Amino acid sequence: MKINKQARREGRGLFRACMGPDGLDEGRVRQALARVIEGKPRGYLPILTHFARLIRLEVARRSANVQSATALAAPLRAQIEGDLTRHYGPGLAFAFSENPELIGGMRVQVGGDVYDGSVQGRLAALQQSA
Repeated sequence: MKINKQARREGRGLFRACMGPDGLDEGRVRQALARVIEGKPRGYLPILTHFARLIRLEVARRSANVQSATALAAPLRAQIEGDLTRHYGPGLAFAFSENPELIGGMRVQVGGDVYDGSVQGRLAALQQSA
């Protein structure tokens, strides 16, 4: 679905109105959705589509997914959380998981940023360069 400039502008305005001092406010999002659905302004579906896209991007930007080959010890988890919070700011949601396919090391993804320090990643890079 192609979204016109006006729908983008209005979706962006809704998104900005939903931002609180600590980031995205779920209550404001619900109110904005209810207001748009109730009023049904002209072209409201593209507005809501763009609004949902902006919310998805914000949620992804504020979540950190840490994969490691083995379980991480509590002090190491705390250090990773501290380093990522220092770099990306407070309010990150952390998810730690084990992925034996990594062989060793870890892969960290925060939004669109991926830091791959795994053996699997290094082997893949070596294979591409050869």
